[in-house]
Amino acid sequence: MITSETLKKKYIEFFLEHNHKRIANAPLIPENDPTALFISAGMHPLVPYLLGQPHPSGKRLVNVQKCLRTSDVDEVGDSFHLSFFEMLGNWSLGDYFKEESIKMSYEFLTRDKWLNIDPDKLSFTVFAGDEDSPRDMDSAKVWMELGVPEERIYYLPKEDNWWGPIGSTGPCGPDTEIFFDTGIQACSPDCQPGCNCGKYCEIWNNVFMEYNRTPDGKYELLEQKNVDTGMGVERTTAILQGKDNVYETEIFAPLVEAVKSLAGLEELEPSQVKSIRIIVEHARAATFLLAEGIVPLNTEQGYVLRRMIRKAIRHGKLLGVDDEFLSGLAEKVIETYSEDYPYLKENEETIISELKKEHKKFSNTLQKGLNRFNRMARKNKKISGKDAFLLYQSFGFPIEIIIELGEENDIPIDVDGFNAEFEKHQKVSRAGADKRFGSGLADHSEKTVRLHTATHLLNEALRKVLGDQVEQRGSNITPERLRFDFNFHRKVTKDELKQVEDLVNEQIKKAIPIEKCETTFEKAKEMGAQAVFEQRYGDKITVYSIGDFSMEVCSGPHVKNTKEIGHFRIKKEEGISAGVRRIRAVVE
Repeated sequence: MITSETLKKKYIEFFLEHNHKRIANAPLIPENDPTALFISAGMHPLVPYLLGQPHPSGKRLVNVQKCLRTSDVDEVGDSFHLSFFEMLGNWSLGDYFKEESIKMSYEFLTRDKWLNIDPDKLSFTVFAGDEDSPRDMDSAKVWMELGVPEERIYYLPKEDNWWGPIGSTGPCGPDTEIFFDTGIQACSPDCQPGCNCGKYCEIWNNVFMEYNRTPDGKYELLEQKNVDTGMGVERTTAILQGKDNVYETEIFAPLVEAVKSLAGLEELEPSQVKSIRIIVEHARAATFLLAEGIVPLNTEQGYVLRRMIRKAIRHGKLLGVDDEFLSGLAEKVIETYSEDYPYLKENEETIISELKKEHKKFSNTLQKGLNRFNRMARKNKKISGKDAFLLYQSFGFPIEIIIELGEENDIPIDVDGFNAEFEKHQKVSRAGADKRFGSGLADHSEKTVRLHTATHLLNEALRKVLGDQVEQRGSNITPERLRFDFNFHRKVTKDELKQVEDLVNEQIKKAIPIEKCETTFEKAKEMGAQAVFEQRYGDKITVYSIGDFSMEVCSGPHVKNTKEIGHFRIKKEEGISAGVRRIRAVVE
């Protein structure tokens, strides 16, 4: 039996034999791409190279890339949809194109040495053509040359056989997709690859990136023609093992059995099957997100994580599991994947802690919220926008859970009304935040102000000692200590910490006056000021300078001279998530 680990090893081995270089598995959070919350495809980190920038590893690349697609979160619970998954991919950056790509794919799938799939079980789709790009007869011709009967080649439109761009612009092109016939009964005489009935399961996608979509919606030919392929590890593993869903493979089966045991279940109703699938899928996804430094919040990546965790908790309750259970599932995920992803084990304590905290936070209000939902539904036979927002604000129900509850109980939800209430709340919150934090730190005590200025010195000292790639990822200051989070790929050595500490104290001893100026954010950037979270700043901002050592956008307050700070001492340095370190320090 081919396991998921065997599949990954075979795939990498095959493409290494075909002169590809293995590249690293990128973090789930995109670097330098504010338009996307997560890496959703293997090609995402490679966009600059697909557009022509030379890759340091050459023109033929292969890897296993972890991905997360928020568009699939609500589909989780069926046989194959996953929010988090591993993607096998190989790329040609201006090297081989359609013919060689298709021939390599067919060889890997059908040869005895590799996956040994019966060719008669495979069907193929190609791009049908439209006003932007012609019918892809080149791909169809290669498939036929390999012996594929013409009746198993299907021509489908752009919504089925075109990939990219990620976002509204960028590299894209027609693709040819490979489908496995699962052997189940077709839903109709017209059933073909692309149908959702389950007879045909897509296992590989070869994208031929010939175009760049411009901001005005035009498709321009790229100077460099590329190949970008993707094969889902979980889905392909299930197919190779003859399973009709991913949850029966070794990837998920231990997690499924753990939930069944917790719930005391043996024979399962269809609704219980769906609940278990949602729980184990979201537990795995949440474990990886937490390991990369994402924590449950009400915005951006943190919202996706919170939504997954809370949905899993609710489905646990539907199964009769009230005790905290996600941390136990996370431990199993870490055990399974820590060889491939060591940072899971390194961040195990944080992962477990955050899951327990979120469970406690949501469990305290979950039953009350469900009771309130039921009362609203009985009284009005619907959930208004105001009621939905009350469930969100007072009981911590993400709107997606409210919608799910509505579907389960045949109760309509006024989603537009919820969105209007949410926007109204956002405006009030922003106004309140401006009043509360307009003058800087809420605590203006002497000790806190001294620590605040010390934080600026620490930020710059870290950059000078560790490199200017270091950026602030968060800070928290109390009268007792400062806490400073920053990106860095390894533990900071004792010698480096001593250098940082000495550098800060050197600036304190110099008795440098703190200077303040008002300017625009754009001007501040031109001046070279450091800044964090650009969206927090308005038209006019304040820049604080400490001689020629440090310049930061900040609301203050600060001491007037560094000599007021006192002696700076680092008490602790630790990792808090993948690629993020934390320093705790005091002034004496």
